[in-house]
Amino acid sequence: MATRSRSLKKKIGMTDRTSGVLLHVTSLPAPYGIGDLGPGAHSFVDFLAAAGQRYWQILPLGPVDQIFGCSPYMGLSALAGNFLLISPSLLLEDGLLLAQELEGCPEFSEYLVDFPAVISWKTTMARQAFNRLARSKLVDEFQAFCQNESGWLHDYALFMTIRTHCGGKPWPRWDKPLRRRDPAALADIEKQHSETIAYFQFEQFIFFRQWFQLREYARSQGILLIGDLPIYVGLDSVDVWANQACFDLDLMTCSPIHVAGVPPDYFSKTGQRWGTPLYRWKDGNCDNEALYDWWRGRFRQVSRLVDCVRIDHFRGFESYWQIPEEESTAINGRWVKGPGRKFFKKMADAIGELSIIAEDLGIITPEVIALRDSLNYPGMKILQFAFDSDSENLYLPHNFDSGNCVVFTGTHDNNTALGWYLEDASVEARVRVRRYAHSDANEIHWDLIRLAFSSVAATALIPLQDILGFGGDCRMNVPGTVEGNWRWRCAGRFITQELARKLREESEFYARAR
Repeated sequence: MATRSRSLKKKIGMTDRTSGVLLHVTSLPAPYGIGDLGPGAHSFVDFLAAAGQRYWQILPLGPVDQIFGCSPYMGLSALAGNFLLISPSLLLEDGLLLAQELEGCPEFSEYLVDFPAVISWKTTMARQAFNRLARSKLVDEFQAFCQNESGWLHDYALFMTIRTHCGGKPWPRWDKPLRRRDPAALADIEKQHSETIAYFQFEQFIFFRQWFQLREYARSQGILLIGDLPIYVGLDSVDVWANQACFDLDLMTCSPIHVAGVPPDYFSKTGQRWGTPLYRWKDGNCDNEALYDWWRGRFRQVSRLVDCVRIDHFRGFESYWQIPEEESTAINGRWVKGPGRKFFKKMADAIGELSIIAEDLGIITPEVIALRDSLNYPGMKILQFAFDSDSENLYLPHNFDSGNCVVFTGTHDNNTALGWYLEDASVEARVRVRRYAHSDANEIHWDLIRLAFSSVAATALIPLQDILGFGGDCRMNVPGTVEGNWRWRCAGRFITQELARKLREESEFYARAR
């Protein structure tokens, strides 16, 4: 199993002018209904290199569940990988699948992920591959993986096995002995369902094997990977089940006492109630060292997978919105002080040279800015937010206070640049953006990209949809909705040498090409 790649020489957002592309793995071209870690991912690395880019930004890689719309931000584990990203083509190369098995693949859409159909087919493929493991050349490597990763892998495989055995019920609804991790009950599961436990370990073995192959290939082509770390984890996750003392839970019911979210603002009269449990930062009057240990493990894992990570909802480390669990909206919450700079001091050894982007969007106070700046983390500038007010708007490039920031045309939560201009932007905002970019709006997506590239921000990251000029039907996610998200895919014919050449020319013109 590959180890952590050589460290970055320079931190993102602070020094050289660079650029990169935002595209989640699921959106890659692939013949099996969803983007994966196989040939399509390696080809995309080649595209980025040809286009003069330095970074490939992705979304969280954890296992997803249909109950949450397969959102990568509501994963079943903060440490495990999503088995849907496993490449059947690479399984074929390893002798774990037969060619005729792949020939029976359904005709999936190249534009959208049909998650139920993909999950069904990929589960069948993974099971067939697992059944060949014992007679394959990988069996010793698998056993070494299970031993080396036992600190998190056993709990994950056990959690998934029990969840399967319980018909997919969330763990707070399991029988009390399993819910409370009674040693005798867990031992009984291990004895009765050892093969299922081994299967879930196998999924992780293959995921990480393929991921590290991709990461090393990206490094060989000069491409660095930017991951995404959600501050919170879902209640129905192995993280909460295996670490109940770290979360704000009712000891009797295992339900959250309070949940996370954000308060009402201009965009939502009732705020956002995420429903994820909050952390129990204190154990009595002392720091909850078990929670800090869990976070150290999380940072160590992400530092093995990527070169840089965006910390989602960074402001929650300074203060977080605490909502009583019984409240149906986020209105009746309150701000509670978070662990602040002390948290990052405790994480220093685990973070090491991992580069960090602070997602500092939303309600940002001087205290949040002070925390971000004291850590010297670059924040985020979103150009779609720049034209809805006046010349003092902080997202306008002339107001960037330094180059220590990362500029985006939009993120996975925004409409595409073209979709924003045609569907979301007010008449006044359209006038402002045309004037600011000296644009006739015929290629508004490239006008916004040039604004990002020409800014003082050391790093510019552009969603692939904006580079391609795709409309709102190609956006990745609509916040506050649960259906129809995370499905967009890019057909391979759109990722061309001509597009790479154009992106390189623009990057070179603005001194961002690597």
